[in-house]
Amino acid sequence: MNAEVLLPILDYAQLDAVQRRAALGRPAAEDRASTFAAVRDTVRAVRDRGDEAVLDCARRFDGAAPDRLRVPASEMDEAIAGLPLAQREALERAIRNVHRFHAAQLPQPLVVETEHGVRCERIVRPLDSVGLYVPAGSAPLPSALIMSAIPAAIAGVPRRVLCSPARGGRVHPAILATARLCGIDEVYAVGGAQAIAALAYGTATIPKVDKIVGPGSAWVTAAKQVVAEDPDGAALDLPAGPSEVLVIADDSARSDFVAADLLAQAEHDPLSQALLLTPSPRLAEAVRAAALMQLERLSRSTVLQQSLARSRIIIVRDLDEAVSLSNGYAPEHLLLQCDDPRARLAQVRAAGSVFLGPWSPEPLGDYCSGTNHVLPTYGYARAYSGLSVLDFLRRITVQELTADGLRGLGPVAKTLADLEGLDAHALAVQLRLTALGAA
Repeated sequence: MNAEVLLPILDYAQLDAVQRRAALGRPAAEDRASTFAAVRDTVRAVRDRGDEAVLDCARRFDGAAPDRLRVPASEMDEAIAGLPLAQREALERAIRNVHRFHAAQLPQPLVVETEHGVRCERIVRPLDSVGLYVPAGSAPLPSALIMSAIPAAIAGVPRRVLCSPARGGRVHPAILATARLCGIDEVYAVGGAQAIAALAYGTATIPKVDKIVGPGSAWVTAAKQVVAEDPDGAALDLPAGPSEVLVIADDSARSDFVAADLLAQAEHDPLSQALLLTPSPRLAEAVRAAALMQLERLSRSTVLQQSLARSRIIIVRDLDEAVSLSNGYAPEHLLLQCDDPRARLAQVRAAGSVFLGPWSPEPLGDYCSGTNHVLPTYGYARAYSGLSVLDFLRRITVQELTADGLRGLGPVAKTLADLEGLDAHALAVQLRLTALGAA
């Protein structure tokens, strides 16, 4: 690919309205209509034919079906035994940090007496079961398993079920070893939309779950949305698209650091996007040069060339404009590499996760800082948040009124019921008020 098309530099002030929208536009995803049509067929087949359809899909889409859907304990034991010590220690340290950060998210008991004799509470209960999906495309993603398995465990979910595609007939050993470290013993060698359908509706082998979490391809994402629309299906964690990063930097930033940060997210997928917003033309040129130089020695250069063609360096008026544009874009990952980045944090309104300063590279959030890397993409950060312990909890409200509480507040409810013309509502209150009057 011609290097001139990679990471083009645009001057935002020189663009018209259409060009500005294009500069901050995301790569067009696969044809949505055809993807959803194919996924609905897969979901319907699995719902109707269960394990047989799951295995048929594995043969069609993965080239082969596993000998058995459930991974035996012996295979998991073999995986953890074969894990190099340095890798095991790194995984264990990441798990500890993720556990430490997410344990602090457990909600505290909430009890409020809104009026005399009127007690309102909020109680929490864990989901009964969750499906944890871990993709296995060009690289295993044990970090994705940590990010869903540990918050679910902290929430107290009693059944955590893992699905991951079999490559060469087996789930990747790194995934199986991480499952062991996370305390998961129920693993199924199935991926794609068929795995999502199996988790949502259950088969003879794979149990139905209440919610499905974890990243995946466009097919997996579409399947999660399809089953979440069905009351008999399963809830999803959050909507997502290809991975993305937006860096805001000024002349204080190191160009090689910024370039590496852009490449780190761009290497995920050909549809990934990396953006740099800077008021410095000098930095813009230096970052582009550094990125092209670093690209030459990276193993995923084919993927990077495709994603960098969809990426941009945009010269803006100042940092205020950069943050304003970022809030409109709502990136999955936002890196602030400028003077006093914490002061700029107050301006950030929409982002999945924020990284402050030169010593906070995005991969630390992907792997081991403790925050979660399952984040809203494709602009969904305007309304959605990243995965947390709360996603594995039901939050239930409770109210309890004494007789005095009903005497005091009951007439308000009756008046409002009359205002809305709901006679049965009013009657349910009035009968009790009358009884209290008689008492």
